[in-house]
Amino acid sequence: MIIWINGAFGSGKTQTAYELSRRIKNSYVYDPENAGYFICKNIPKVIAEEDFQDYSMWRSFNFDMLDYIAQHYDGTIIVPMTIANKIYYNELIVALSEKYELKHFILCAEKETILKRLASRFESDKSWAALQIDRCLRAFDGDINGYKIQTDKMNICQVAEKIAGLSCIILPKDDRSGPRKFWDRLVTKYRHIR
Repeated sequence: MIIWINGAFGSGKTQTAYELSRRIKNSYVYDPENAGYFICKNIPKVIAEEDFQDYSMWRSFNFDMLDYIAQHYDGTIIVPMTIANKIYYNELIVALSEKYELKHFILCAEKETILKRLASRFESDKSWAALQIDRCLRAFDGDINGYKIQTDKMNICQVAEKIAGLSCIILPKDDRSGPRKFWDRLVTKYRHIR
């Protein structure tokens, strides 16, 4: 099974993905951004795109990687990635769902909530991610289909448990202490600040 966690930048996708992975035995978090950063570092600036998702090679590489992993890995693949362009959604999420069991979730929140979450990772309201919020919210209200989870008043554990329940996955009891949960989330946050 592939669990694709979509949503605006700052909606909690990565934290939720790693929370699920910590609690789902035999699971793997696949991060499509890694291919994007590789492309950006290896393209001359004069031909560079503003958004790495605009490179067809980024989309085809990630489709091929997820296709390969799904064919050879007998576990749950968790993909935290914002896809707000309908064409890219069709090329990745729809195309993968035609071959594999794919659950697509969209983490939703009010713009103010997302801005607070971005600020917690030291991004201003003028950061690239913050400037994408309106575009993402419009897309998730219209073109992009998926199960929407309103996360404004939910914590990461609640969001992960909701996704697991909707995916028919029973999560084991989380025996971590409060400080351990805090530490795990802090590590995830700082590892993924780009």
